[in-house]
Amino acid sequence: MRFDVLTLFPDMIRSVCETSIVGRASTAGIISVYAHNIRDYSTDKHRRVDDTPYGGGKGMLMAPAPVVDCHEAVKGMAEGSSHTVFLSPKGKVLTQRKAKELAGYDRLILLCGHYEGIDQRAIDAVCDEEISIGDYVLTGGELPACVLIDSVARLIPGVLAEAACHEIESISCGMLEYPQYTHPEVFRGEAVPEVLLSGNHREIEKWRHAEALKLTKKLRPDLL
Repeated sequence: MRFDVLTLFPDMIRSVCETSIVGRASTAGIISVYAHNIRDYSTDKHRRVDDTPYGGGKGMLMAPAPVVDCHEAVKGMAEGSSHTVFLSPKGKVLTQRKAKELAGYDRLILLCGHYEGIDQRAIDAVCDEEISIGDYVLTGGELPACVLIDSVARLIPGVLAEAACHEIESISCGMLEYPQYTHPEVFRGEAVPEVLLSGNHREIEKWRHAEALKLTKKLRPDLL
């Protein structure tokens, strides 16, 4: 799967996506992540991409031409269809279900806004949908783009060791994940639950399900 990120800060994307599981998947050729600098498509001698908004107001707005020109150039860099997402607080909130849907595309183009946003004409011209990662405001779309890439990439076959790695964890399975423990058996007076030491896998699975249900009822009853 290919991810193309249109941004004013490509180094932010690279610093995240070249590390950990996403970085290893990219090195292995399972996915590819490219960060494209929108400033490269500015015709201003100072590479400016922003201007004052009509109607007044504080802050600057990203102009439409560099955004659209960047998108058109990037879209032509690879064959096949693509799906363009604008990371925006106005979009629907990213969920695991949406991540699975996006994982079905061969290529995602992610548009990152900055300043006070992007001229609406550019958004209308290039975007298929808008997605938010939560009801709060960030300084730009770069961090949301990295969150989206991580949540989608780990669903691509081969990125994780096996499908069970993401099928049985929190949210994916419909509930929060059960508590987990490792060595030592006793830490600061608190022991690992006895059932986990029993070797009885049927009882362990029953305990895990019950604990997951208990946690979900307590912390996220909306999931049930």
